[in-house]
Amino acid sequence: MDTAGKAITELFERREREFLLSPVRVIVRSSVEQLEVGDMTLERMKEGETVELPRWVAEELAELSLAEIQEEAFEVEIFKALTREKMLGAQQLSALQPNFYLKMRRRLAAVKAGAEAGKYRRDDYEKLKTTSYDLIGRRLSKLLSVSSSASLQTIGDKITPEEKEFFAASRSQSEEWKRSLLGEA
Repeated sequence: MDTAGKAITELFERREREFLLSPVRVIVRSSVEQLEVGDMTLERMKEGETVELPRWVAEELAELSLAEIQEEAFEVEIFKALTREKMLGAQQLSALQPNFYLKMRRRLAAVKAGAEAGKYRRDDYEKLKTTSYDLIGRRLSKLLSVSSSASLQTIGDKITPEEKEFFAASRSQSEEWKRSLLGEA
């Protein structure tokens, strides 16, 4: 793996750890007595109660049908993002939440595992994967296009940390390529 690829992988790993530790709201579906989870102790939670928990704990409770995470289904979120991206021009980017790609990776993995276990249809996974590729392709194309003319300050609030890494690398490559073409390298 080259240096840029390794940097992106390390960025994803670091951000995924941060994401799993970030708080998320859940509705308790079944009362839970005091529970030790890793280094944490969860106090008693009553059915119907809304609590905030680290995402990794919330996901475990949701998997056990003890709680329901309170956020928009990712399939709806990615569909909205793709629709916005299609409506905008070739050099316009819609804003994505900083944790968008983390959610995408996790959801793809969950649906793939669920399809293998019979929880989801294989078509559900293929549809989500195709939509993900479509969105990524559109965003990469736009990022490459604007990297030769725009600065990070002009688009920084619309792109994710992973896209910022890609933007900086492609901008650097574009600048080096231009200098070489003009004999300035």
